[in-house]
Amino acid sequence: MSKLVTIGIPTYNRAKSFLPQAIESALAQTYDTLEIIVSDNCSSDHTEALVQEYGDPRIKYVKQNVPLKPLQNSNFCLKEAKGEYFLQLHDDDVIDHDFIESCMKAEQGSPNIGVIRTGVRVIDAKGLVLQTQKNVVEGPSLSDFFLAWFENKTSWYLCNSLFQTKGIRDDGGFHSKRHHVSDGVAIAQMAHKYGRKDIEDVKASFRQHSEEITFSVTLKDWCLDYHALLEQMYMATDNDEDVKRKGAVFFSQMNYHRANSIHSRTKRLLTFLMIYRLFYYSYPPERYIFPSVFWKILRGIKKCVSPRNY
Repeated sequence: MSKLVTIGIPTYNRAKSFLPQAIESALAQTYDTLEIIVSDNCSSDHTEALVQEYGDPRIKYVKQNVPLKPLQNSNFCLKEAKGEYFLQLHDDDVIDHDFIESCMKAEQGSPNIGVIRTGVRVIDAKGLVLQTQKNVVEGPSLSDFFLAWFENKTSWYLCNSLFQTKGIRDDGGFHSKRHHVSDGVAIAQMAHKYGRKDIEDVKASFRQHSEEITFSVTLKDWCLDYHALLEQMYMATDNDEDVKRKGAVFFSQMNYHRANSIHSRTKRLLTFLMIYRLFYYSYPPERYIFPSVFWKILRGIKKCVSPRNY
């Protein structure tokens, strides 16, 4: 008998934009034993009417009485889930028609897996593909898994991660220190406590657009969350120095790149220094602070040491 899988879709005022695509990608799954929970966070648009139009008994629609914080709405979906496995599908993301089937085939023979992951593509507001990333983890250990992320061989998103429901509930649901990298914390902890299954093929799409909650979060909060996550990963791998070193470089580069969008030069410089300090002074920010000068100097050095033709 097939195991029940729950797809949770927390939503707010996206009936006219992305929500229909998220719901339809859930309904189109080739795996039949599904429940789909749509948690409407007090939307003022026609979300309720939209969901009711589908008329599918697998959909459970709940409209919240009072506004919740986004993470609370996500955890509401998890709390209501009856499935043995749980997918948190944000209302702007989509999954391929065989995402759940592929994950459950990978799970066979290995019950109670913490997280099953696939490759993922990044799409824009119109659905155009910006980037494709297979899920390539070259080794069974937890260190291999973390290093694959730091070496850009896999991408961590919720839409390409299927979780063991009981395990993530027992761990307190989706959470992180500053409430902004709960996806990374959940993936790391479930892989550590219960193991994982890796599917290389791309089976989900993460949408990047101007309405993302991400853009309203301060960079300092991101950095503090990533620092806490890295410490957690380091301890989970029995203090693997390679994980700490490569993770510090990875998170430094990621946040330096984000800091470049800060308009104030003074604030931007202070943010660079904050990132450098927070991630153990592992990766200097010079090339981000003085990008044009850095590369001119580098070209000059390479010219000086290059063999000359006489």
